[in-house]
Amino acid sequence: MTTSPCRPSLRAPRSLLLTALALAVSLSLTGCGGKPGTAEAKANAKPELSEGGKDGKDKKEVQAVPVEVASVQRRDIEASYTGTAALEAPSEAQVVAKTSGVLLQLLAEEGDTVKAGQVLARLDPERTRLELQRMEASLRKLEADYARSKELYARKLVATDAHERLRFDVDTQRAAWELAKLELSYTNIVAPISGVIAQRYVKEGNLIALNAPLFRIVGSERLEAVLNVPERELSTVRSGLPVTLRVDALPGMQFVGTIDRVSPVVDAATGTFRATAVFKAHDAQLKPGMFGRISVVYDQRRGSLAVPRVALLEEEGDPAVFVVKDDKVLRTPVVLGHVNGTYAEIRQGLSEGDQVVTAGKVAVRDGSKVQVIEPSTTVAQSGNEAVAGTSQQ
Repeated sequence: MTTSPCRPSLRAPRSLLLTALALAVSLSLTGCGGKPGTAEAKANAKPELSEGGKDGKDKKEVQAVPVEVASVQRRDIEASYTGTAALEAPSEAQVVAKTSGVLLQLLAEEGDTVKAGQVLARLDPERTRLELQRMEASLRKLEADYARSKELYARKLVATDAHERLRFDVDTQRAAWELAKLELSYTNIVAPISGVIAQRYVKEGNLIALNAPLFRIVGSERLEAVLNVPERELSTVRSGLPVTLRVDALPGMQFVGTIDRVSPVVDAATGTFRATAVFKAHDAQLKPGMFGRISVVYDQRRGSLAVPRVALLEEEGDPAVFVVKDDKVLRTPVVLGHVNGTYAEIRQGLSEGDQVVTAGKVAVRDGSKVQVIEPSTTVAQSGNEAVAGTSQQ
């Protein structure tokens, strides 16, 4: 059969279809993770740079920590125990009425300083005076009767029993008369002790009953303060030791006293013992009831190595300090002696002149680089002054 030249062939389109299908399969395999894709990713990736560059010039430098320091110096160190207590007056008296009557006159007021035996008030004495006169009249009559009886008894004209009975009556009446005199004296209310009138309970015109309170007098020449000291200080606190007192009511003032007595018994409930300190009135500046801080100095060492207490690293167990050497800090263990609120005695571990960190300790570690921004001049200026002052007011 002869094919017409003008009719298209059916085999040509089938070849084109197979070629396109093969190309699609090839592209599909390449997109599913073939090596060409990986190579392209590597080609597009940027080269990584080292942290410090080729020569390390871009590496960050360690910053120095600013700290304050103080020099280790020799000074006098006082070992003391500090506690708080209220001042008490060891001598105190309640003035009461020893007889009854109307209060006619007040001769003293609260805050007045009085002496023992001074008249503070007067009660109405009229009733007591009349009773005294009656007793005196009876006494005079009996004394006259007894005088006549003595004459008659001498002449054997009076029986012995009657004479002795009359003598007994005279003695009884004389005692009653003396008692009436005492009752009259009780109308003058007097101070039993010297001191300051702390309180007045009555007013003029009041009817005062027997044993009614009128005044309260507090001794002002001597004041005491009782410290409850922990039992660990039993061997250090003893009688005769000097003490210093500061009270909030008198800022800037310091008073000196002594330990008067120490209780030999430790309270099992609190683990403390009582130490009683004695102070003088100091021109009535100290008042009973004032609350103060008392320091008992029980030992003093002169010329000891010491550092400010703030330099100690006490929270880390064994005591230590940060010593500055070559712009770095070294944690140095130390052996402590006496420690008070301001300074700590160094027995071992440091030398005179060493620089210890006083401020900025929390920001440094052993071997940290530091920068001293302000050496502590306050400590250096104090020289060899004693740690705890003992000036008297």
